[in-house]
Parts: sequence; structure tokens; C-alpha cells
Amino acid sequence: MAKLYKKTSRNGTLTLYLGKRNYVDHVQNVDPIEGVVEIDPADLAGRKVFVQLACAFHYGREDLDVIGLSFRKDIWVKHIQLYPDAGHKPTLTPMHVCLLKKTGEQGHAFTFDIATNLPCSVTLQPGPENAGKACGVDFEVKTYIATEADPEKEKLDKKDTARMIVRKIQFAPDATGAPGPKADICKSFMMSDKPIHLEASLEKEIYYHGDPINVNVKVKNETAKTVKKITITVEQTTDVVLYSADKYTKTILSQDFGTIDANSTFDKSLAITPLLADNKEKRGLALDGRLKDEDTNLASNTMIRAGMDKEVLGILVSYKIKVNLMVSSGGLLGGLTASDVQVELPLILMHPKPQEVMEVTLEVE
Repeated sequence: MAKLYKKTSRNGTLTLYLGKRNYVDHVQNVDPIEGVVEIDPADLAGRKVFVQLACAFHYGREDLDVIGLSFRKDIWVKHIQLYPDAGHKPTLTPMHVCLLKKTGEQGHAFTFDIATNLPCSVTLQPGPENAGKACGVDFEVKTYIATEADPEKEKLDKKDTARMIVRKIQFAPDATGAPGPKADICKSFMMSDKPIHLEASLEKEIYYHGDPINVNVKVKNETAKTVKKITITVEQTTDVVLYSADKYTKTILSQDFGTIDANSTFDKSLAITPLLADNKEKRGLALDGRLKDEDTNLASNTMIRAGMDKEVLGILVSYKIKVNLMVSSGGLLGGLTASDVQVELPLILMHPKPQEVMEVTLEVE
């Protein structure tokens, strides 16, 4: 049974209703945002009522705005006038009908179509000492009383507004059947005429958040040197492209496995599971957008369609797996001093599609 989400303005004149707060990007299209605003016209004093959908990037604390430092940049904004009637007549869906039954004659239905080139909701994890709104990309539905459609053109009174944060999310595409990535390297050492050969591969292209990832590792050690340990790390790279060239990489998992003797082979599937629970203290880690204090997870990969403007996406998130062999001693040929043999694999983390759609009767939250 689905919930009905409701937010009322402080003056009681406006009540915003939404049937859900998660909207799915299906690549070709995005779920429309369908809602109803209940309007009491008694206290409008000739003013109008609008509803707005805004996709915005927050890159600072709200309290900085009082000293003139902008903390928000709108990526995409759309306004609809609901009262007096300005001709917005959406096709009524079962969601609208349920909401209008509740609100009666004071209910005004609206629908926003979300552009397909907009980013999904992403939050950058604040540090333990940070308070206030986290940096990231979010979507907000806001209804307000004003004389102008664009609230930037006049000072809005907070008591005349009602707002809700919603999320744009994306699920993993159906299995393509394509094999997972594979990488290999052959390294020779000084004072040794034989190499170490390392091959690593994944079983599939896409993994779901929280599921174990089996990394297939094959090593042929033809040298007299011992591989002291096998280390698998997972790194998240976050590229903030909207306001500066701010790109950084954080290790979200590092796990050591056994040794490999000289003149021997190794062929095993090694399981790892990168989790947000193991990275709660890492400031700036990209997470899937959250609503209030709901739990979330590591951010899903940013899926870039052909022809998309990367700058509009705000924050790009990607992952890679590194498989590293720490060799007992000696330097590598080619001037490298590290005694490592390493390969990298791209990793895609996403949510699975829900098994069934949940929608029948609506309840007030």
C-alpha cells in the first residue's frame, strides 16, 4: 500500500500532496511528477498560486547565504500557475483522481515532465562536524503564493510556501548478456628472466548495491619471488563538473588475501562487498540522494547518454577495482621502483529494478 505525502504551508492556505517521492529515470523517459495542491483562496488578497519543480546543485551551507555567498545553483526550473486557472489541464491519472477525492473543489492537479538530460539525485557525505544541508544535486517541488511565477523576482514569505524534496533515481538496465570486464598484465623483474602474469575479471557488467562482487584472479608466477599479498581495492571517483574542476578519488574498500609462492600458480574467485556502512566517516563520499533521515547507499554510477551535456549533470560518479600483487623484493623493469603488479577493472554499481509496482490505495503519511 503506497503512502500519500503531504506538506502544508505555515499559514494553512496551501497543502501540497504527492503520491510518491521517488521518480525513476527509464533512460528514454522519466516518471512524471503528479500531484495536487489544495488552495484556500480566502487569504490570497489577489495574489496567485504557483507550483515549481527545481533541480538544483547545493555547494555550501545555507547559513552562508546571509553573508552573500551563494550556496545553490539551479540546473533546471519549471513553474506552473494553478490559481487563478491559467490553462494547466493535465491528463488525470489514477493518482490525481485519488488526491482530488481527498481535496475536493479546492484541489488543483498538476503534472511535471522531467527532462531526460537531468542528473539523478546525489548527496556528498558531510563530515561528522558538518551541520545543515549536504552538498549535492536534488529535486524540490514547491508551491507558493506570489505575484510573479519566478520566486527570484520577489521576496517570498516562508509562511506562504510548502515544499518537498523528491528523488530522481535510475535502475540497472536489463541484463545485456555481455561479459564482465577483464584485464591482464605481464611484468618482468630485474635479475629474473621469467615474468609474473596477472589476469583479473568480473563475471558481469553491473552489480547491485550490497551484493558481493566476485573478482576472478589468475596468477602465473614464474619467478623465484614470493607474492606477499594480493590486495583488492575499490575506488569511487567523484567529478564535480558544475562549478569547478573538482575531481577526487576515495578508497571505499581495501581487502588483503593470501600469498603466492615462487614458481606457482593461483586461480581463485575472491569475494568483496563495498558498503556505505564501512565508510560513514569519509567526508565528500558520493551517496544516492536521501530524503530526510532515510538510509541510503553509495551513489550509483552516472549513466551518460550520447549527446548529453556533462556540465548539466552536476556530479559524475564512477568506480573501479584494482587488483594488486605485492612482490617480495626487487624493482620492475622500465624504471619503476614499486614492487607491485597491478590491473584495473571498471565497476558499475546500481539498483535492481523493483519486482512489482506498488500502487492501489493511498494513505496520508
